[in-house]
Amino acid sequence: MFSLAKENIKIAFDSIKSQLLRTILTVLIIAIGIMALVGILSGVSALENTISGSFASMGANTFNFQRYEFRAQRQSSRERQKVNPILSYRNVKDFIESYDYPFTNVAVSFTGSFASEVKYENKKTDPEVLITGSNEFYIENSGLEIEQGRSLNFADIENNNAVCVIGSDLQKALFPDENPIDKIISIRGSKFKVIGLIKKKGSTFGNNQDLTAIIPIQKARSIFTNPNINYRLSVKVDKKDMLEGAQDDAIITFRNVRGLNPIEKNNFGIERSEDLINRVAENTSTLYIAAWIISIITIFGSTIALMNIMLVSVSERTREIGVRKALGAKSKTIAFQFFMETIIIGQLGGILGIALGVLIGWGVASAFDLQFSTPWVAMIWATSIAFIVAVISGLYPATKAAKLDPIESLRYE
Repeated sequence: MFSLAKENIKIAFDSIKSQLLRTILTVLIIAIGIMALVGILSGVSALENTISGSFASMGANTFNFQRYEFRAQRQSSRERQKVNPILSYRNVKDFIESYDYPFTNVAVSFTGSFASEVKYENKKTDPEVLITGSNEFYIENSGLEIEQGRSLNFADIENNNAVCVIGSDLQKALFPDENPIDKIISIRGSKFKVIGLIKKKGSTFGNNQDLTAIIPIQKARSIFTNPNINYRLSVKVDKKDMLEGAQDDAIITFRNVRGLNPIEKNNFGIERSEDLINRVAENTSTLYIAAWIISIITIFGSTIALMNIMLVSVSERTREIGVRKALGAKSKTIAFQFFMETIIIGQLGGILGIALGVLIGWGVASAFDLQFSTPWVAMIWATSIAFIVAVISGLYPATKAAKLDPIESLRYE
């Protein structure tokens, strides 16, 4: 039995080789469907990994105050009925003075500039460095890690020290062969001593999070005097079971800071990193569904094409089937041969489609600075689908070949 199966597989390969052009075209048709599935799923997965990773780095026990709710930020200005005031320095300062919930750290920060030039001796960067003014809790609450040196501390903030913590890319630009700690850099004409180096974080949607410098908030306010600066508040709770209580108390405190009466709606937004991650998952699930629909349509076309080509092959080899039957080949042997041909072509198409799909996913991730990961789930699905396509496409042609009458087959021209 095994030797017969081995012989049939050998005949199937020989038949495939004899019709090389047709086989290549058939494999490409299947590969396109599988490529669409793996490519789209891996691209969506890279997008989800990047966004979720950015929010997850803030920690599960963190919530943030902002000008608008996350959903409201996505609405157009016409849809937005109410313009919320910015989070002013007075707001965040009053909040810090009033909010005393236990086991919490409140970080306050603002973006001084997205495109500053930073100098060190005779070296200088392009004007693309992100400068952030913050208090001592910002680095911890943002999920950043200190690789070398130390973070900003209470004394730095209270004494308005001229110190800074820099990102890894800024370190490479200014100190390629030196230890940056205790070096003096210049930001907008002001001198700062480097006290810490942030561990590399990577880019998100082209936004380089490592080309940055973080300085004490009062120093930043003296350098960047833009009107209507919108500050950020981030609250981290040490104990997760106290998160709900801390958030409720924070909302009440900030409502009091804003002078809202009990019947007025919040004129600010508050978001937890967990909520943002869940919303990302909801949005990407829609993309996954769309990817499956597109891929299924493409694969359905591949199934029809493969079945049609195998039917043509049966018709062209009618005389061969008659000869084999006349020499004693059983119907199930003939059926197995054609069935194996279909399976082999289907798997070749699946392998090629997976390879192309992974390359497409990697290319999209590289182009948009996304976190690419090998799409094992998509690859398993693709392999299974390629096999199912081959089975469905091969059953009818194999059955038709097995039922051919040997006498009529021998007469076929």
